[in-house]
Amino acid sequence: MNYYFPIQVRFADTDALGHVFFANYFIFFDEAVSGLLRALGHSYQDLRAQNLEFVYAHAECDYAASALFEDVLHVYARVAHIGTTSVTFECHAQRAADEVVLARGKLVCVMRSVDTGAKAVVPESFRRAVEKNSSGE
Repeated sequence: MNYYFPIQVRFADTDALGHVFFANYFIFFDEAVSGLLRALGHSYQDLRAQNLEFVYAHAECDYAASALFEDVLHVYARVAHIGTTSVTFECHAQRAADEVVLARGKLVCVMRSVDTGAKAVVPESFRRAVEKNSSGE
């Protein structure tokens, strides 16, 4: 599933040059990943109800173009890999008006127990949801 989350750039998202501040792309990617998890039926609240949580272990981003105040962005997220205790999400943000890709990134999340903080196995139900929603892409 290649999920997208629309975001309109707020003034607070920009830097002194009027461009989206580079670190905010990670916030945008997080919003898209959160939406993807909800669409898969495994929101953060659903995971916590199972005593599980995702925590970010790695984040990277390559920048290609600038977004400005009030641009509408489509921020995409997809599950690229599921390991034993981690999930890798690939993300990219593009300007809706001209579909120019602004940034591409990767977020690696580790599943862990809320109670102990120890790594936990990614639930089989999550794997099935990803597999079910990936067919036909």
